[in-house]
Amino acid sequence: MLDATLRKRIDPVIDSLATRLVAFGATANAVTLVGLAVGLVAAVLIASEHYIAGLVVGGISRLCDGLDGAVARLTRKTDFGGMLDIVLDFVFYGAIPLAFVVADPGQNAVAGAVLLLTFYANGGSVLALALMLEKQGKADEAARGGKALAFTEGLMEGSETFLFFALFCLFPGFFPQLAALFALLTAVTFLARLFRARRVLD
Repeated sequence: MLDATLRKRIDPVIDSLATRLVAFGATANAVTLVGLAVGLVAAVLIASEHYIAGLVVGGISRLCDGLDGAVARLTRKTDFGGMLDIVLDFVFYGAIPLAFVVADPGQNAVAGAVLLLTFYANGGSVLALALMLEKQGKADEAARGGKALAFTEGLMEGSETFLFFALFCLFPGFFPQLAALFALLTAVTFLARLFRARRVLD
């Protein structure tokens, strides 16, 4: 929901940083892989209950997620690069709730599992609808938003996900309540996308 608005504000900064990375010889896939590695470090920090450090490192990971697409636009876009970006994003998004479960399984296991279930369902709906839109020739460049596939807008997108991750880190004692709210909103996003698919697909 917030991704398009925030992108307009931060794209000039991202593009400037990407230009410098390209000058140093960085590739988009390398930035994607570094982003995942940094994101997994964030998950390990959170699992070790170093929540603020995990939040800071996780923010760096998300910066890399923005940079890889900008680097690709300045160099060469590839389908494999687009796939790698999408798949590794899902790895990061799953690793953070899992880290909170590991940090305190007694308190966080059920809420974390429910949240991961809604992530799984919502992620499947995103990818399936994107593929069907591509198949039917209904995926325009605006819908792509710089991605390899046309990701339809939803209530819970990347910006909202990281916002909740930040809240988890700032208030770890309230993880079950926050995760339950996040799971509910993600489930609403999943259902809304199914209704949208019913309308737009032949």
